[in-house]
Parts: sequence; C-alpha cells; structure tokens
Amino acid sequence: MQIYTKEHIDAVIDIPQIMKEIESGLILHSEGKVQTSPVGLLQFSSPQGDVHIKSCALLDGNSYVIKVASGFYDNPKLGLSSSNGMMLLFSQQTGALQAILLDEGRLTDLRTGLAGAICAKYLAPKQVEYIGIVGTGTQAKQQLLGLQFATRCREVLVWGRNSCKALAFIQDPDLSLFNMRVANHIDEITQQCRLIVTATTSSSPLLFGYQLLPGTHITAIGADSPGKQELDATVFGSADLIIVDSLSQCLDHGDLSHAKSESKDKTVMEIGTLLKEPLERKEQWITVADLTGVAIEDLQVAKAIYHQLQGKRIPQ
Repeated sequence: MQIYTKEHIDAVIDIPQIMKEIESGLILHSEGKVQTSPVGLLQFSSPQGDVHIKSCALLDGNSYVIKVASGFYDNPKLGLSSSNGMMLLFSQQTGALQAILLDEGRLTDLRTGLAGAICAKYLAPKQVEYIGIVGTGTQAKQQLLGLQFATRCREVLVWGRNSCKALAFIQDPDLSLFNMRVANHIDEITQQCRLIVTATTSSSPLLFGYQLLPGTHITAIGADSPGKQELDATVFGSADLIIVDSLSQCLDHGDLSHAKSESKDKTVMEIGTLLKEPLERKEQWITVADLTGVAIEDLQVAKAIYHQLQGKRIPQ
C-alpha cells in the first residue's frame, strides 16, 4: 500500500484518458453493472460546508473505492481551497488497501468538471459562439477547463452573485485560454449563450424556463445534496431532452427533484444510456443535464490515476 499526495497525482493526470474512463464507467452504471452504496452526507451551517462519502465497485471488477470529499465555502476567505478530501482504493479480491490518494479534493473537482464536459460533448449545439458560466468558484473553473475538450468555443460570459469574485474569475491565469467578460445580469447569459453551465451552491432557482432560447444546452452541477437548487422547475418543462447521471439520485436531491411533475411527460435518460445509444441533437432542442455526481466516476478516476502512478517514477 502506498500513499500518494496531490503533487504525485497532478504529475500523472491524463485528461483524455480519464474522460474515456469516466464515459466507460457511466455506461456500466446505466447497464446496472455497478454496485454503489447510499451516499453519506454531513452538512454544516457555521461555517457553511458539506461532506460527501461515496463508495463503488464494479460487479466483476478488481478494485473498489471509498471517497470522502468536502466543500467548505468560506475557506477562500482564509486563503484555503473550498475543496478537500481523499480516495481509498482497495482490492476487490482481498479487501486489502492498495492506495491512499490524498488528493485534497482534486480528483473530485476534476471528475465533476469532466462529467460536465462529457455532457457538452454529446449535447451542446454544433455551433457555440459563447459559453455561459453561472458561478465563480472552484467548480465553475473546473467546468470551464473541462469544456476545452468538448467545444472549440473560447468566448465566455461569466455571471456571479458577487461581482468582485466574477472579476477575479475572469482574471485567473489558469483560464487564459478563454476570452472572458463579466455579465452584469444573468439574462445576458441566457440571451447570448447556447452552452450554459451552472456551478453554484444556490438554494433557490437561478434560471427559469422563460429565459431560455431554442437550441440551448444547460449543464447544472450545483444541486448535489438536499436543499440546493439552481434550475426552476419550468426549465425542465421547457426541455426537449433531460439527461441525468443517476436517475435515482437526481429524483432524490438534484434539480430534477424539484420538477417531478414538469418532467413526467419528458424524455429523461441517464448519460450512460446516451453514451451507449447516442441521439442526434436537433438544432432547436433545449437540453438539460442534471448532474449530482456518481461514485462510478470516483472509481474510474481513482483506478486511472493509480495505474499511471504505478507506471511512472514518483517524484520525492
């Protein structure tokens, strides 16, 4: 058993390979070939934070994972990342601990960003003039970084509830690949962007159905635990196609859980099903992806990183 730090992990990240592994895992999830335990959740109010505990195994796999990931949203005020956590990879034959991945939340942030990129890869319109980012935190950044692998568009509008954070976001040197400007009102996002990502901790809707123009795709990733909501129910009422990572999770605590009646006559499918049986997106469709984060993503990224670490000399 070895312990790997965030620095070790960063040195071996291969984005295209991890995307491929996540796609494969999502298909297995939708095929019922994955064993997943109920999500463990701790929520705190002072300061605001939540901790997710997820675990997963393939029915015929060699390894299983237990992941702890936290988000403490006042941490940036202290000069700390809002994300933290680790992944534990075990042998599925003996139960022996194979590796401790002390990623400090890096792999959770990465796999969540890449899950959003996968949705855009298959659901975004062919022509995207502007990407709309709703949110200014860690995951908003990860979503945008992931989108460079899903679309050629590099023009970005950013909206955040805190204008100072929005200005800091567009000046982030890690995002220099993109040409970004701040939207003064969220309506600028819906009017100009046909690819929109919401990545906030909001507890009340930010986007509504009446704002959406034909041909828009939205990926919503913020509603990952009870009490959170980014999309009003009318967004789902306006949608031609609704994609989820896990139907059971999204009906329990995703944005979809707030729109059960509006979505009952709509086409709703898991992303794994779409990956296995792709649909041709019609130009005027409004599509929505509701992502709550599934443990198969953690298993796939942990296995991919562990394999890379085993094949490469680790810096001291």
